[in-house]
Amino acid sequence: MLRSLFAGISGLRSHQTMLDVTGNNIANVNTTGFKASQTQFKDTLSQVITNAGGAQAGVGGTNPAQVGLGVQVGGITTNFQQGASQVTNRSTDMMISGDGFFVVSKNGQDFYTRSGAFDFDANGNLVTGEGALVQGWAAVDGAVNPNGPLVDLRLPTTVLNGAEATSSVTFGGNLPSDAANGTTLNRDVKVYDALGNERVSTLSFTKNGAAWDLTVDGTASGQVTFGADGAIATPAGNVTVAGIAYDLSDVTGFAKLDNIEKATSNGQQAGTLQSFTINADGTILGAFSNGLKTPVGRIALSTFANPVGLEKAGGSLYSTTVNSGDAQIGAAGAGGRGTLVGGALEMSNVDLSQEFTNLIIAQRGFQANSRVITTSDEMLQELVNLKR
Repeated sequence: MLRSLFAGISGLRSHQTMLDVTGNNIANVNTTGFKASQTQFKDTLSQVITNAGGAQAGVGGTNPAQVGLGVQVGGITTNFQQGASQVTNRSTDMMISGDGFFVVSKNGQDFYTRSGAFDFDANGNLVTGEGALVQGWAAVDGAVNPNGPLVDLRLPTTVLNGAEATSSVTFGGNLPSDAANGTTLNRDVKVYDALGNERVSTLSFTKNGAAWDLTVDGTASGQVTFGADGAIATPAGNVTVAGIAYDLSDVTGFAKLDNIEKATSNGQQAGTLQSFTINADGTILGAFSNGLKTPVGRIALSTFANPVGLEKAGGSLYSTTVNSGDAQIGAAGAGGRGTLVGGALEMSNVDLSQEFTNLIIAQRGFQANSRVITTSDEMLQELVNLKR
């Protein structure tokens, strides 16, 4: 009789735990990146009343007789099923589509999260709502090395995109072969020195018989001639004036067309960061005031051999355990890691219909076990009343 009392008590405790887990799931139904937990029960030790007996001559075997001693919580597992997408249109919000976790650092310790509700602090650091620093790889001269060590991702709001001197200008198009002698065509090109100072370089093409005389910034630079097929004959390579190579090899000399123009050029002014975008592979592209778009960093993702073995650390963060395995750090979209979606967040994967059903199950289980205790108490009361 006393065994039933303790079995009922264990049932109350276990179903109370189930109710706690279910309540926590429902409380976090709108928590970004939250993963629901599930309670698993197992029976406790059973008391052997009669041992099993083996078959003998003329007598069959007998089964053991055991009385269970109650129930206990066998485990609380986390469900890492993908949550729904919620579009926010905030440039710093990110969602992992697939497997993986963001890597963040808090007080020198690495944590992992599915919540991509990030923002920039006053120093330009990409941080979570609690100030944990998002980890990744910083770009060096516009290149990102995903095999390097992780660093705190920082948007270079006060760093300039350096100036670059113009060293080459490429022209394309056509010089009309039927133009009258003395016809002059001028083309202006913006070029920059090493400090980013802008000036205009002027190329003048003057028709001289079958050729065109070329003058760059007032400096005579030879003649441009064409073959019978309209392809350029001279110069064969670049015309270099004041350290700038002017490439005319793609210019043609057909009739009736006057459309010679600059095709490409290098060089730039110094620029400051104005905005940024995030690619599906986690690359942060900075848009600078000088018109360039350059990678400034890349967000790192991690995977685990057993993500269910991670330990919840609060604040939508997880920490590693001996059963989760070490973090496998890499870039989004590689090594089985998911891709990143900018301007969206992953919603909680709590299924309210399932959780309310679990509430009913926990309530009825708790109620049934309380009845076991009540019935056992009544039987004990009858036993006590035998002596009046």
